[in-house]
Amino acid sequence: MATMTAAQQRAQAKVEYDAFVAACPSRKLLDRISDKWVTLILAALGSDSAHRPGADCAGGPRTMRYSELQRLLAGVSQKMLTQTLRSLERDGLVSRTVVPTVPVTVSYELTELGLSLYEMMRGLKAWAETHMDDVLANRETYDTRVA
Repeated sequence: MATMTAAQQRAQAKVEYDAFVAACPSRKLLDRISDKWVTLILAALGSDSAHRPGADCAGGPRTMRYSELQRLLAGVSQKMLTQTLRSLERDGLVSRTVVPTVPVTVSYELTELGLSLYEMMRGLKAWAETHMDDVLANRETYDTRVA
């Protein structure tokens, strides 16, 4: 039996990634990136356009301070924002920069890996905003039929 190098083992495991298999690590990654706060953080960091209702997340990526993100993401708790940013940093999607000022300045930006995911998430966010009226109408029709 031939032994494999670590690089060969990683390459073999990559070929075998299948999110339909319960033990596959890609399933945990899908769980993480499908979170609404992840989507919104990526949208915020991926766009330098003004964040207002109907904005299409156009423009390039930007660096944001923690407090900016917290103000922008209505409804996110400090604990949830911190946990989500840490998990994104751990996965290599976001980088965190600390500047030793008084008070300390902490900022976040997308990495190259994060930018590649942002491109896909931007389309998902746009789809949800574009089709919300259709979804609400379908829910109402369904609820009337089922009730």
